Amino acid sequence: MDPAAPAPVDRLLGPLQRFLQLEAASGILLLGAAAVAFGWANSSWSASYDALWSMPLGVRFGALALEKPLLLWVNDGLMALFFFVVGLEIKRELVAGELREARRALLPLVCALGGMLAPAAVYVAFNPTGSELRGWAIPAATDIAFAVGVLALLGERVPLALRVFLTALAIVDDLGAVVVIALFYTSELDTSALLAAACALAAGVALNRLRVRSPLPYALVGAALWLATLESGVHATVAGVLLAFTIPSRAELPAVSFAVRARALLARLEASPSDRDDAVHELASGSARAQAPLARLEHALAPWTSFVVMPVFALANAGVVLGGGHAPLVSEVTLGVALGLILGKPLGVAGAAWLAHRAGWATLPAGVSWAQLRGAACLAGIGFTMSLFIAGLAFGGGSHGEAGEASAQLGAAKLGILAGSLISGVLGWALLSRASGAATAAASNAAR
Repeated sequence: MDPAAPAPVDRLLGPLQRFLQLEAASGILLLGAAAVAFGWANSSWSASYDALWSMPLGVRFGALALEKPLLLWVNDGLMALFFFVVGLEIKRELVAGELREARRALLPLVCALGGMLAPAAVYVAFNPTGSELRGWAIPAATDIAFAVGVLALLGERVPLALRVFLTALAIVDDLGAVVVIALFYTSELDTSALLAAACALAAGVALNRLRVRSPLPYALVGAALWLATLESGVHATVAGVLLAFTIPSRAELPAVSFAVRARALLARLEASPSDRDDAVHELASGSARAQAPLARLEHALAPWTSFVVMPVFALANAGVVLGGGHAPLVSEVTLGVALGLILGKPLGVAGAAWLAHRAGWATLPAGVSWAQLRGAACLAGIGFTMSLFIAGLAFGGGSHGEAGEASAQLGAAKLGILAGSLISGVLGWALLSRASGAATAAASNAAR
């Protein structure tokens, strides 16, 4: 047997590992989950789809009991973990990223604002009154995983500065979505539960001030914060973002000190291999102390949210039933959502960038052309995950078999999200591919 030949398990798992390392992998998996949900809900097995997500599940701790359909455990529970990672990303960008400096943050901030207002205006133009108006925020969201995933398909033809800009824009957009959820999609408030949530949040801040770096105390505080927020009337996923802002963002061991100690340990390893175990243990311990808890948690949880939470969410929420009165092919809600994503998003993002540039407030990122920015603005119209989430809040999001006006509106909104996101992704990819090809040709001609 050839010793260099890969083991059977490596041959089996190798393609999966290579797929998961792709930047666009999470977006592809998300799209696959949505396609499965859509096909399942419109197949002869649609009753099993309804039954699965309507199945009641409960948790009991003594006298305390919490029971919800599986769909709501996904939307209120799993999505809280997704929003926690979103909160970590927002805090990282505010502390050490593109949003740290006011001038660098201004362009994505202005573009995100324009990219929320314009789609909302398009939606309201189609749905100015009635219960349909509750869906005004659905096309205002951007799915960061899908948008950056489509951008990754173009590889090195897209400037790094454009990726950074789109990521920063999507993160600001996520922050805006959290604010919208907290302000406009909150039911009647329970003041005692709100007080309990405030106490839990204060405990998280106290842990930060006391320089507690272990994730376990924050996890316990997070569980209490989530439960109190759920009972308060504010949507439970907001607890994820609030908890994220209490996580320490500074490393315990300065990078310079770690580098000096690491060099000494590596030298010891070379000089005395018999001390390998102790040296490696000390090196691993120092490495953990040199990494901020925020970064460590983000790196640990991001794969779970990208490859588990978001696909499960798509599987649970993308099952739009065509016909039978559930999701009419043409409705004001569908048109408002779809055109809000396809037209409102790029007009809002690119228009805000143009106004900021003309006013002298901000300039385009280095190496990014206006044509490329317009392509990225179209990608911002991929609302998918966040839009589906807000649609569930706006139009009830109850069990899939639920009848009535809210259920029909939810189906119509989901159809608009799927159509608008798909068209936005294809349009953005085509514009960026053409603009990047033109930029490469121009650079090649200039070099001759």
